[in-house]
Amino acid sequence: MQATPGSYPATLTYDPPEKIANWRPLVHWLLAIPHYIVLYVLRIVAEVLAIVAWFIILFTGRLPEGIANFQAMYLRYQARTFTYAGFLEEEYPPFAFEMMSPDPGDYPRIRVDVQSELENRNRLTVGFRLILVLPQLVVLFVLWIAATIVFIIGFFAVLFTGKWPVGLRQFAINVIQYQLRVESYLFLVVDEYPPFALT
Repeated sequence: MQATPGSYPATLTYDPPEKIANWRPLVHWLLAIPHYIVLYVLRIVAEVLAIVAWFIILFTGRLPEGIANFQAMYLRYQARTFTYAGFLEEEYPPFAFEMMSPDPGDYPRIRVDVQSELENRNRLTVGFRLILVLPQLVVLFVLWIAATIVFIIGFFAVLFTGKWPVGLRQFAINVIQYQLRVESYLFLVVDEYPPFALT
């Protein structure tokens, strides 16, 4: 099992397949289009809920469980879509919308667990969240530029050998996890600042 463990409250665990069919890089991006359409709609809702949560936390110091669970579902759906579209996984992800923080386990190779913070939220860091997250967004942007190059190399590696190079695959998964952490913080699910680390 290739996991990306850590103490951060939003984690991604990935169990890579031993081999991926050589033709998959040619069609995964196309097969992932329905998921990207759903993901686009979910992202709009997640952004609106983040704004609503910002006001609620500032006034009450707590995050409603329903909002936290939706954000966890969105983050899980996004990680699954990126992993499939990047031909890191052969099994088509389910159109699953279980609104819960722990992963329901219906897509066993990819698990996204989010430990939402509901009570006693840090109103100061929530108030300045958009400013505080800016350095993370810059790093994430640079990482996705590098990840794009890695996915291009992975495309040819899988096309000709049926396998991702282990180091490149781990880098791609780590970037997806980095985004998970940054967006968990940005969407106010957690207060702990994400580490500047790919582990």
